[in-house]
Amino acid sequence: MVSKKSRNEVRVKKHKRLRNRFSGTAERPRLAVFRSNNHMYAQIIDDTAHHTLVSASTLQKDVKAELEKTNNVEAAAYLGTVIAKRAIEKGITTVVFDRGGYVYHGKVKALADAAREAGLNF
Repeated sequence: MVSKKSRNEVRVKKHKRLRNRFSGTAERPRLAVFRSNNHMYAQIIDDTAHHTLVSASTLQKDVKAELEKTNNVEAAAYLGTVIAKRAIEKGITTVVFDRGGYVYHGKVKALADAAREAGLNF
C-alpha cells in the first residue's frame, strides 16, 4: 500500500532542494518566508555569518494592530511592506527571495510583490 506524504513533508523537501541553489550573502541576503495557518513570518538572513539581519511577523504588536486578520493576502502584503521598510532602514536594498517551498501564489506572491513595491530588489 502506498502512503501519501503530508503537505509539510513535501514542502520541507522542496525547500531543501531550493536552498541548494542559492544562499544569502552579506551583499545580497536571503528573504525567507514562512507561513503557518494563523500567521506569516519573514526574515532577511545572511547565511555566510548565520545571522538574521531583519525580521517581521504578523505576531508583532505593531504589525498586528494594523491588521484585521493575520492569515490572509492583505496581511501578507502589509508584512511585505513592513519587512522592506525595515530592510531599507538597515541599508539592505537587494535580496534573494526564498519562498520556503511554498507555491509562488496567493500570500507568498502578495508578500513578494509588496516588498518589491516598497523598494526591495529581487
